[in-house]
Amino acid sequence: MKGKGFKALMLATVLLLSTSLAACGSAGNTGSTTKDGDTPAGQNDKIKLKIYAAYFDDDTKKPYDYAVEELKKEMPNVELDLEPSMQDDGQKLRTYAASGNLPDIFPTDYRTIKAFAQSKNIEMLDNAAPTAAFKNDLNPGNETNMIAPDGHIYSYPFAGIEFQILYYNKKLFEEAGVKAPIKTYDEWKDAIQKFKAKGILPLSIFSKEKWIGNAFYKGLLTREEPNGYSVLDKATELPEAFKLAAQQFNDLKDAGLFDANATNTNYDQASSLFYTGKAAMFLNGQWEIYSSDKNLGDDVDWMYWPAKDEATYEATKFNMNGMGQPGGFSVSPTSKNKETAIEVAAFLARKYAEYKYTQLGNPIVAVKIDKPVAVTPPKMMQRLIDETLPNIKSFMKMTEEIKINSAFEDNTQNLIVKGFTDKNFVDNMERVMKEVNK
Repeated sequence: MKGKGFKALMLATVLLLSTSLAACGSAGNTGSTTKDGDTPAGQNDKIKLKIYAAYFDDDTKKPYDYAVEELKKEMPNVELDLEPSMQDDGQKLRTYAASGNLPDIFPTDYRTIKAFAQSKNIEMLDNAAPTAAFKNDLNPGNETNMIAPDGHIYSYPFAGIEFQILYYNKKLFEEAGVKAPIKTYDEWKDAIQKFKAKGILPLSIFSKEKWIGNAFYKGLLTREEPNGYSVLDKATELPEAFKLAAQQFNDLKDAGLFDANATNTNYDQASSLFYTGKAAMFLNGQWEIYSSDKNLGDDVDWMYWPAKDEATYEATKFNMNGMGQPGGFSVSPTSKNKETAIEVAAFLARKYAEYKYTQLGNPIVAVKIDKPVAVTPPKMMQRLIDETLPNIKSFMKMTEEIKINSAFEDNTQNLIVKGFTDKNFVDNMERVMKEVNK
């Protein structure tokens, strides 16, 4: 989503949510069995759907609980059987797919969508009952969050184009004599030594999940190549910007930025280090604002990604470390109540977005919401709304090659480990690129 799209997000929207919800319920109002033998949501018989969804902290539990309560009002005969998803980069979901035991509804990102589309483990939603209205209600710029590069629709998104930023503990910065924000790598390396001298972990990262190391690398890359991984299509060698980001990553690691156990650290452990004042910085998406604000209050803020020099920092700080890609709630093609599952998936996506917008004051949602914001956003979110969203220059773009994306995740995780160098990173990546783009 570009800057203009974000401005549109913050304007009051006049499109009625009720129109699309009616579309979501259309199959259920027929009072008959669907062509697939599915029992629609409008009948009296209880329909139980298995859902696999993130449910482990306020950021994930509260929107889910809100959406479920709303579902009870709209489709009272539908019951959701929740299995909280694992923080395992989708491994358990892939195991379910391989064994033919997918839940009716499950969360997807683009990697999952592409793999499941090839293995026929995800329902194509192009002509599903809720799709036209949902697509019509997308906020400007969010088309890439719903429509896959192959032109098909496999999920109903609720988040807008999200991005990763660096959070920092203002109190620890002051104690260590570190000026915020950090703008250059020289300042960053100097700060690392000051934190270590005080016995403070410079940055906590939950690198047991591969995506977060990849996000760290992409943050460095945005300072030199705002288009991100898309420039690698058909390439067999890494451009200089990618090599520089790997070198900076490795230099920061060698300077002591990461904990020695980072690749075995999950989100709960990493966030606890930050919340309890043991780590000066923390990496996560802008959705982390709420948890960090709750735990640290006025002691926490966020900063843009540093660059090689201050001039580059000022010129590139609005090149955001995020990318629009399809994802959201998807449906198993083998669901015994597939049509109802599709209606519910679309409904839940809308209500997740509604919760984020109205109850958190978060404008970064996929679909338009006609209800007013009911809260005052945290200071860090208000800063994003006022300072960042109207000025965004670019988001990164992805490469469609799953093997290359997977290689980035593997090798950026490896970069956090001592002994694995930026040369190892470049050699490994170029070997995969030559295989894919030969």
